[in-house]
Amino acid sequence: MSGLLSVGDPPEPAVVVVGSANLDLVVPVPRHAGAGETILGGLLARNAGGKGANQAVASARAGGASTTFVGSVGDDDGAVLLASSLADAGVRTDLLRRVDVPTGIAMISVSPDGENAIVVAPGANGEVRVDGEVAERIAACHVLLAQLEVPQEVVLAAARARRPGARFVLNAAPSATLVPGLLEEVDVLVVNEHEARDLVDGADGGTVGTYGAGAQDPGALAAALLTHVPAVVVTLGGEGAIVAARGAQPVLVPAHAVRPVDTTGAGDTFCGVLAAALATGDDLVAAAGRASAAGALAVTRPGAQSAVPTHDEVSALWTSAPRPAEPVP
Repeated sequence: MSGLLSVGDPPEPAVVVVGSANLDLVVPVPRHAGAGETILGGLLARNAGGKGANQAVASARAGGASTTFVGSVGDDDGAVLLASSLADAGVRTDLLRRVDVPTGIAMISVSPDGENAIVVAPGANGEVRVDGEVAERIAACHVLLAQLEVPQEVVLAAARARRPGARFVLNAAPSATLVPGLLEEVDVLVVNEHEARDLVDGADGGTVGTYGAGAQDPGALAAALLTHVPAVVVTLGGEGAIVAARGAQPVLVPAHAVRPVDTTGAGDTFCGVLAAALATGDDLVAAAGRASAAGALAVTRPGAQSAVPTHDEVSALWTSAPRPAEPVP
């Protein structure tokens, strides 16, 4: 379901993020360990994270849209840290469930060049539900944003709870074979190059080669994905992002040149800001430009939610160093 918002929309732009909340255990390492190898790292940091929670924080800090987070945490100190971080960012947390399962944990190593390696123990994230109150909040939003760190059946139920005209933005990360019916609900698909290739080679229930199999060029990947969704954003890290929609010339939104410190959560920052920009009326190319500026700022700081920039910071970079979109051949 896509298109213009219908008459009688809520007066305030609203984003609902359905997704994961994790306690991030982060350790700097001289290099990432190989199979069977033990290496010594630096001091351990405990940060608020999880793709869903990160994206909710990014949406709220982007400004202009009320942001609700739908997720589950345990009854432990990790849950306290996560709830506090969300609330401090201005995220509505009244639909954050407490369950009798430990809060999700992400174990993250970060190398000197800012690249990370992550292992996630989902924990309470498996207990997210789309019940009556959650469905009502989704039905009142302009943009629904979700990822794949919670059960896909929950994501599908959330997508089907939105009203006509509301956009469903799916960040198909981490890579997974999608449940039947999920792609058909997507209005905007956001993936990195690796995730795009996995979807192209294994979409439609995992049947390899159903469309575009073997495509390597990001533009070709985006074109292949457009056979199943109305719009695609393929993020390319330091190279920017390709924005493609049916019936329109695909464009490259260039990245801002920065010195990376920690790439953890940069993609989540991109997605959250993109959702907020769409909710406040930006078209997809403009929204991706603002999201790209936010992602660039995020990699210059350590952590996930702690690295998410404010609206004013993003606007300052976006306006002082504009990066016009370029047609993709």
